[in-house]
Amino acid sequence: MRLSKPRVVIIGAGFGGLEAAKNIDNSDFEVIVIEKTNHHLFQPLLYQVATAALSPGDIATPVRSILRGQKNVQVIMNEVTSIDKENQLVKMEDDSLYFDYLILAPGSRHSYFGNDNWEKHAPGLKTLEDALTIRERILVAFEQAERSYHTKDYHKHLNFVIVGGGPTGVELAGAIAEITEKTMLPDFPVIRKEDVNIYLIEANKDVLGPYTDNLRKYTYETLQKMGVNVLLETMVSEIGDGYVETSSGKLNSSNIIWAAGNEASPLLKTLNCELDKGGRAVVNNDLTIKEYKNIFVIGDAANYSDDEGNPLPAVAQVAMQQARYVAKVISEKLSPDERQKFKYTDKGSMATIGKAKAVAMFKGQNVSGWFAWLIWSVVHIFYIIGFRNRFRVMIEWFWYYITQKPGARLIIKNKPGETIKRQSKEKDVPISNKQT
Repeated sequence: MRLSKPRVVIIGAGFGGLEAAKNIDNSDFEVIVIEKTNHHLFQPLLYQVATAALSPGDIATPVRSILRGQKNVQVIMNEVTSIDKENQLVKMEDDSLYFDYLILAPGSRHSYFGNDNWEKHAPGLKTLEDALTIRERILVAFEQAERSYHTKDYHKHLNFVIVGGGPTGVELAGAIAEITEKTMLPDFPVIRKEDVNIYLIEANKDVLGPYTDNLRKYTYETLQKMGVNVLLETMVSEIGDGYVETSSGKLNSSNIIWAAGNEASPLLKTLNCELDKGGRAVVNNDLTIKEYKNIFVIGDAANYSDDEGNPLPAVAQVAMQQARYVAKVISEKLSPDERQKFKYTDKGSMATIGKAKAVAMFKGQNVSGWFAWLIWSVVHIFYIIGFRNRFRVMIEWFWYYITQKPGARLIIKNKPGETIKRQSKEKDVPISNKQT
């Protein structure tokens, strides 16, 4: 198929996909961005939607609005089902597109390590739907606990179990601890602080494994002071309706959250290229797949190692730097022999534990506490797309800091009197999808 301009198809409108679309010299190309939702999601703050600190609109922006000023860029809301490399076709649910260049940035989903049946009992946190499901469960749990306070089952509503001690697990545990003590308990006087138990389960000997010893120690001690029970070197063997079986014993809970692992989009399997154990495409030095110099894979979907042989982490900075590199290769129409090896510049890592509590590593410096939290806040505000979103998030944070009252504690999908147990038995229907 001959087009008037070379066509670049970008799959995914996350950090990598959008950065690529913005940086391609699209006056010389036809650029098409395919995204299965109509919005770009600022995932680093997704846990704050899940814990009712922010509303969905605070961290999501329509893709079309973001790319409004980009010439020759078209946005298609559709889901890609497969890639035909030989014929250079992207196949969608109801259509197909020819491409001259293809950039795959489909992101990732949570992995249950072969136990996919656990998902209906322990949702992960990757999408707005996931966040709203978790938020509804947390808020409904307190309502259920108050109604059943004098029964033997009320404890399970107040046991919160997070599986996985990486940044997402730590952030969720800290946020649930804060919202419980500062916000929920004053509104539910029947419930006592000692009735609420928050468990963070980690299979390794430390939380935040990639961080330095002193930051891991700070994180562990801070979580303990906040009332989180951190269970290290604890394996999960089974998750069912209202319980978690671990190597340390059984925990009864109606609020189980999965933050223990990720896997790449299943779309990559249709490339028929080399994949790693997490389903990511193993890419060349120019981020292309083997034998196809016009197909690039970036971000969470790519397995690319640094000079020491360590795979790059699945963080926004990696995706954005890779996107800019690929955009330059395409814009300058560089042949494979002209392309320099992609080099990643590590700008550091950060994780927040709670209000005025965070850890950060950057440029050889380790920072914890209030200053790290301030850095974390400024960086995250800076990267949120759109002035309106930045302003709203700053106002929400300021309001929460002063009043201890988050602004999104609304239960909008659950029918009165309907229990978590009954909902969880409805196959493959998360709470956030219930119709009122």
